[in-house]
Amino acid sequence: MTLTRRSLVAAASVGAALMPMVPRLTRAQAANTIRIGVLNDQSGLYSYIGGVNGVALARAAAEEFGNRGFRVEVLSADHQNRPDVGSNIARQWIDRDGVDMILDVPTSSVGLAVNQVCRERNKAYINVGSATSDLTGAQCAPTTAHWVYDTYMLAKSTGGATVKAGGDTWFFITADYAFGHALERDTTGFIQAAGGKVLGGVRTPFPGTTDFSSFLLQAQASRAKVIGLANAGQDTTNCIKQAAEFGLTRRGVRLAALLMFVDDVHALGLQTAQGLVLTESFYWDLNDRTRAFTQRVRSRLTNNQPPNMVTAGNYSATLHYLKVVADLGVAAAKASGTEVLNRMKAMPVEDDAFGRGTLRKDGRLLIPSFLFEVKKPEESSGPWDYMKLLQTTPAEEAWRPLNEGGCPLVTG
Repeated sequence: MTLTRRSLVAAASVGAALMPMVPRLTRAQAANTIRIGVLNDQSGLYSYIGGVNGVALARAAAEEFGNRGFRVEVLSADHQNRPDVGSNIARQWIDRDGVDMILDVPTSSVGLAVNQVCRERNKAYINVGSATSDLTGAQCAPTTAHWVYDTYMLAKSTGGATVKAGGDTWFFITADYAFGHALERDTTGFIQAAGGKVLGGVRTPFPGTTDFSSFLLQAQASRAKVIGLANAGQDTTNCIKQAAEFGLTRRGVRLAALLMFVDDVHALGLQTAQGLVLTESFYWDLNDRTRAFTQRVRSRLTNNQPPNMVTAGNYSATLHYLKVVADLGVAAAKASGTEVLNRMKAMPVEDDAFGRGTLRKDGRLLIPSFLFEVKKPEESSGPWDYMKLLQTTPAEEAWRPLNEGGCPLVTG
């Protein structure tokens, strides 16, 4: 896209219009206040994955952290899945409103744009919602951490399991932006390494595609055993619903939902979603700690629903960041995002949502990944009891090897 002066002014105006009124602090208040900005989709196709619930769990973490000698404020804004809007909000938050850490930022194109802003401003950035593995690869930054999941982990777990189960020929339906491209790329690597083939693919406009029928028919015509859905949110659920309407799965075609959340299963219903496999790094009913965490925070969430891996990730990331601020000191934390990230990497991550983890040199949080299968209706004990565990990939095996990502922090 060519940017003209008019388009830049328009983007700035949109970003300003979306910015909430942030109260001004006195100099003394500002010096002793940590401001966290949760930047995500609050009105579009990814809003139900994080959105207001992601903000709520960042605030829950801040409240649980308690008063450690400094104030914590959590701000929020909607980036509308637009890189120009997201980067503009990030700049205004940092330059005008004294935001010290930016959190969440789903939609990989927006996540990468905000990554660059925080690198330039030397502010801490913890990405939870974006999936692109480039955030810890070629685009890694000394100010950035990547929580919860990425395209490499999803490709290795869901894609790898599907190939091992006999799905050795694929056709991709890919969202046409950074996330979809990265997910298709990373999954293709595992397919080919296992001796499989990619027979074709199509890229769908993002956002705005709701009718996937022509793309599904192209996939069917390819005679691939697996249709790889390199998309997320409502795009994924629409593909699955429309594939069911066409009877594709009844004809032996497998659907590989490469990024799918428990919320998507809830929206589809077990009758439609049963048998799908998906990868998560958090599931509310995984163990005693995740159940206790869910019980503690569930009332804060829309319709009393359990957290998903993104909203739980916002809680986990906020808690670890605040522990580091307390350890480093407010003044030092406000002065340098790089120093914050260095201390975050030096301290173990520990919380009830994800257990114990470590933050690697490239900013990748190392935690296990879990491959689940969606239950049949008769296997479920009630609402949100949707998944059964198939396999666990240990933290040291779930993610791309440190020396393979091309991160300058590692190779430089």
